Amino acid sequence: MKLRKIPHGVHPNLLYPSYKSTNERAPRLPAVALEPAAAELSGPHFERTLLYPNHDDMTRQTGGMPLGERIIVTGRVLDENGDPLPDTLIELWQCNASGRYHHEMDQHDAPLDPNFRGFGRVMTDANGRYRFTTVKPGAYPWRNHPNAWRPAHIHYSVFGKTMLERLITQMYFPGDPLLGYDPIFNSVPTDRARERMIAHFDLETTQPEFALGYHFDVVLRGPEATPENR
Repeated sequence: MKLRKIPHGVHPNLLYPSYKSTNERAPRLPAVALEPAAAELSGPHFERTLLYPNHDDMTRQTGGMPLGERIIVTGRVLDENGDPLPDTLIELWQCNASGRYHHEMDQHDAPLDPNFRGFGRVMTDANGRYRFTTVKPGAYPWRNHPNAWRPAHIHYSVFGKTMLERLITQMYFPGDPLLGYDPIFNSVPTDRARERMIAHFDLETTQPEFALGYHFDVVLRGPEATPENR
């Protein structure tokens, strides 16, 4: 089997010195190309039994309404040919509107929201489309460098038709002034690729007097792929 080449200018280098944790985790030796095994080419396949109550609405997973600006995010998951990928599992996680994660390791001096857990899970429909409701996450400090703040973002873990198509990335918001200062966002090597991680405001998805709408497509593999970003 001929191995597919990683497209140039899409994904970040494993070592990006401005993003300090890559100095510790990046490999020191060149990668060794291996033929994919059968297990990597034959799945995964997920059933909708993995979904749970209000899996697609992070504002309704507790007994009360979380604080913050409600948003609705829609989009499609596509393969490298632009064809939709149905029944694709997307797992989501994010901080709350104050910039704090619902996790014991996050000790940022910002309030926890008892009505916001920050986790969701959706599957695409027959046309590769997905949709979820949440609150817009806040910025937060992360100590990578002096006065370092992460721009608002939502984490995506996307499973394609095979394990070779799994993607972990982040969705950012248009017009965020912190994007130009963020080493994680800027580890992606080209302007065009970085733009593919920024959602677009969508008035058709916006619901009057309820929530603003955003559109974010995810492309798995190929020269127009959504970049890896974690």
